[in-house]
Amino acid sequence: MNNLLPLVSFIVVARNAGQYLDDMFSDFLAQDYPRENVEFLFVDGQSTDKTRQQIDKIMHAPQGFSFRFLENHKKILATGWNIALKEAKGDIILRIDAHARIPENFIRINVESILAGQDIVGGPVICRLPISLWPRLVAIADNSKFGGGGADFRNPGTARYVDTLAYAAYRKEVFKRIGGYHELLIRNQDNEIHYRMKRAGYRFWFNPEISSNYTPRTEWLKLVKQKFSNGYWVGLVSSISPGCFGLRHFVPLVFLLGLLLSGLLAIMGQPNLVFLIVSVYLLASLGFTVKAVRWESAQVILIAWILPVMFIVMHLSYGCGILLGGIAALVKCKELRAYKVPFPIE
Repeated sequence: MNNLLPLVSFIVVARNAGQYLDDMFSDFLAQDYPRENVEFLFVDGQSTDKTRQQIDKIMHAPQGFSFRFLENHKKILATGWNIALKEAKGDIILRIDAHARIPENFIRINVESILAGQDIVGGPVICRLPISLWPRLVAIADNSKFGGGGADFRNPGTARYVDTLAYAAYRKEVFKRIGGYHELLIRNQDNEIHYRMKRAGYRFWFNPEISSNYTPRTEWLKLVKQKFSNGYWVGLVSSISPGCFGLRHFVPLVFLLGLLLSGLLAIMGQPNLVFLIVSVYLLASLGFTVKAVRWESAQVILIAWILPVMFIVMHLSYGCGILLGGIAALVKCKELRAYKVPFPIE
């Protein structure tokens, strides 16, 4: 091991990710950071596809680095991350998703940013749009700032402190101080733990040189279902940690409630508010549609009129999720608040 460089715990928590593992592992092997200074932890959530076979091939192929396979019997991400954190020996914790693609300097630039004095670092996560027409349109809708949200890591820019990061690297001491992930949270566990980190005084450093790619959802019904689920957990998690979400997370709920209220007023003979809301939304939707497809092929542009329809379905699905999650919180809030996160993480 190069004693001048820190040990990095490179962690992937996944379930049924077999189709992505060849690319992900190929990217890992191409890294220009010394392999002897990296341990690879793969946490499997009881996969039923070819994930285990793929991992078996990796485990039995000597590559000059430490590789450990860990079982996550509860299947959820939060539990998987806690399992990995307890086993990680590295000075730096670096986590990515199985479907991510990373350049050869990914680990090195993360380490350099940490060694420069930062505690938590990351960079832009760029969507890899598919070639096929309909999957590409679905991915464009989700990747749009209007459809997918305005998180800083989705919108590249200059180096700066940001609200949150994806595929981030952390000093191990961060988890030793604030504990692990909340295992009752199926989604939004990142928002909750990042909020605890910020409350402890840690900041998230965005380095535009730390780039990575992700594979978006391309199945429309699954995307709509995901939006509803994300919204549901925003509503639920807000009951125990309201500060972990920004105002942008609740815009779809405000839109939904505005439509319901203005629709009721329209039925009572006062249509002005519903006309205003629909007009403003339509203008915004059309504007973001033009922005999203301005560099696309003629084929995509010809069917781009579908995007405003997709946007409103996504927003209403997300808004309904928040509303129902907020209602569910009335029942589950006590249980969620009573849960104690694993602490300390050693």
